[in-house]
Amino acid sequence: MENLLSVPIKDDIYFIGTNDRKTELFEGMWPLPKGVAYNSYLVKGEKNIIVDLVRANTTEAYVEKINEIIGEDEKIDYIVINHMEPDHSSSIKSILEIYPDAKLVTNKKAVAMLNNFYEIKDNILEVKNGETLELGNRKFTFHMTPMVHWPESMVTYEEATKALFSQDIFGGFGTLDGGIFDDQIEYDAYYLEETTRYFINIVGKYSSQALKALNNLGGLDIELICPVHGPIWRDNPKKIIDIYTSLANQETIDGCVVIYGSMYGNTETMAEAVARGLSQGGLKNIKVRDITKTPFSYLLSDIWRYKGVILGSCSYDNNLFPPMDYFLTEVSHQRMKNNYWGIFGSYSWSGGALKNLKKYMEEGKYDVLDTQLEIQGAATDEEIKKLIEFGEEMAAKILEK
Repeated sequence: MENLLSVPIKDDIYFIGTNDRKTELFEGMWPLPKGVAYNSYLVKGEKNIIVDLVRANTTEAYVEKINEIIGEDEKIDYIVINHMEPDHSSSIKSILEIYPDAKLVTNKKAVAMLNNFYEIKDNILEVKNGETLELGNRKFTFHMTPMVHWPESMVTYEEATKALFSQDIFGGFGTLDGGIFDDQIEYDAYYLEETTRYFINIVGKYSSQALKALNNLGGLDIELICPVHGPIWRDNPKKIIDIYTSLANQETIDGCVVIYGSMYGNTETMAEAVARGLSQGGLKNIKVRDITKTPFSYLLSDIWRYKGVILGSCSYDNNLFPPMDYFLTEVSHQRMKNNYWGIFGSYSWSGGALKNLKKYMEEGKYDVLDTQLEIQGAATDEEIKKLIEFGEEMAAKILEK
């Protein structure tokens, strides 16, 4: 059959992934303004092998692509499951209804999840770390990558094509709009920010495990990277490896994000003054974010990438502004490092914001500036000057060599 929907990749390996433009929140939390792709691959040969599946809500389009390659007379012999998260496994019952004899290839931890999620116990081939299997005329080696970002995660390497099927590693948000390869798209303009946000939101808290996995894969001769989200890397796979390594190391850039929570505008005015000071101090990469309007997904991404972070909160019932309080809980989960922090607070009739920001900084052992301003009501001209100086102090800290 002619390939109309599926895409040949290399030597009878086909892309059969799907796009999801309807789901608004990934994992029910992270915004998807550009959608998300669920990548899956079919390796055709003496045995027909699917590597990774798709989310159940795109199964119909997925089956059409499989039929396009093997027709209705052939069967799927093996399904390699690198990762059990439902965005890559929830179509499995539908696929097994069509191909009931397909043997599932996965690892011990995923075997238990197959039963827990889908009550599947039979026709499973369990593989171990470093094990190589010959499936028909293809040779696959399996490498465990625990906690990147689930405990059962693994990657699969196909020897002949030097292709790494990398599951969530090297993935990113965003649908694949026509072009699916790195040489067919404007990656930096469209996908880089979505890849960065994906890594920080999904993998960030497991960065040490991600680095370990990247180091373990360093000995492989990789010419093709096939992740389960985002573009396929055939022209310059080293680029996405370098991007992920930088993210895993949380290599910050010279910039600062000011995140504020304000009820009536006084704290917002303070944030504006701080940002002015950052600019006067020579900093060019500056973002000012209203915590009530900016999804946490983007705030976490900013903190991960910028060397400087300034938090400003109004007081609310002797405590932090609730959105700020909730956000700091999520920041704690991410295990941020390599940042300089600054804090300021405001209050009307009783404090609480700055006191609790200080407590958070102390408990997290963050590298925080000594200057910590608290203002009652609207800032006076003299207080605005101090806020500007505070921004200049942070800029000097970030830019010092």
